[in-house]
Amino acid sequence: MLPWITQPPDPELHKLRTTSLAKLARDDVLAAIMSGSLAPGERINEPDVASRLQISRVPVREALRELESSGVVVSRKHSGVFVRRLEAKEVQDLYQMRALLDGFAGRMAAQLPKVQNAALVKLLTASAKRMEQAMQAQHSQAYYKENLQFHWAIVEAAGNQAMSETYRSIVQKLHISRLKNLSAKVSMKASIAEHRAIVKALHMGDSALAEDLMSRHVADAFVRLQQTPSETTP
Repeated sequence: MLPWITQPPDPELHKLRTTSLAKLARDDVLAAIMSGSLAPGERINEPDVASRLQISRVPVREALRELESSGVVVSRKHSGVFVRRLEAKEVQDLYQMRALLDGFAGRMAAQLPKVQNAALVKLLTASAKRMEQAMQAQHSQAYYKENLQFHWAIVEAAGNQAMSETYRSIVQKLHISRLKNLSAKVSMKASIAEHRAIVKALHMGDSALAEDLMSRHVADAFVRLQQTPSETTP
């Protein structure tokens, strides 16, 4: 639209409000999925979401369409919208892709200037400590949340927006299998040791080592996932 041509205010305001409400609904549903409140295969009750947020069902439908396009939920004709249940091959493929992205992020983060590197290392050291505290408290969801923040800090530090968006999409689809993985104390203990080694490599500015450790960390996480008993719950 040309800058000197404007639309009537009411439709524009309505559109803006609808878009904002759709984002609110999307974030609400996504938070429920990421926290485990909505499990894989579970139906998302559209009226309940609308009622809880005190909005109409129109922005909720828009939010669910967006989540479906990102691969987090699936719509079934005459049945509704459900949290996606990933097949084993898809989980494997996503872990392989994530290993590549984490490796790249580690390499780039290790090349940060001294001041930025020190700030990142300080943040990650504190994060690893909180993960250890969560493990000792046997609080798997707190550990999972901190684990995501640890990796996301490195991804952001890499400074590649396109990679960040792809990474976010992958992590959203892998959240359920990762929650199951991190539920076992032995898995947490091994993961913490790997996180501390990553921090050390970043502190040294060793980009090749940081890339290798990040990539292997994700690959090892997938192996641990395969070894986790199916009946284990967060």
